[in-house]
Amino acid sequence: MLAGGCYWCLDAAYRALRGVVEVHSCFTGGETPHPTYEQVCTGTTGHAEAVAVTFDESLLPAEVVLDAFFTMHDPTQLNRQGADIGTQYRSAMFPADERQRGLFEAARDRAARNWPGEVVTTIEELGTVYPAPEEHQDFFAKNPTQGYCLAVAVPKVNKVRASFAQYLR
Repeated sequence: MLAGGCYWCLDAAYRALRGVVEVHSCFTGGETPHPTYEQVCTGTTGHAEAVAVTFDESLLPAEVVLDAFFTMHDPTQLNRQGADIGTQYRSAMFPADERQRGLFEAARDRAARNWPGEVVTTIEELGTVYPAPEEHQDFFAKNPTQGYCLAVAVPKVNKVRASFAQYLR
């Protein structure tokens, strides 16, 4: 479970990678039970917009999934990604177990060597995960000409495509 700004962008970038089986947009890391999208957007629920990425590790190593995460968003921006501002857009990782926690810590350490400035990505307890509304699932594919997708998601997808060309679909 990974959070790095708007989940539409993470979803679109991950779907470009061979070996990704599913991507689910969701909310996690907050206190409000069963939050709505509108509630999360206020920044008062504590939840982050996040994606759950399911992948075939024989085609796509976990380290690549995590390195792509640190490529598709700016982990040095605290509680924001570009014009998306608030704790719901924070850079955070939510491990399901200790193995994932170790992989997440190693990936954050690798990212810290590649980014100027301090990487502020947090590693938080997973907690309860709530699915985002259906219209937010695979949003980019359903809305490729939407303004936000063109202005924000496309550059992130292109950055992942350029950096991980050997893993593209």
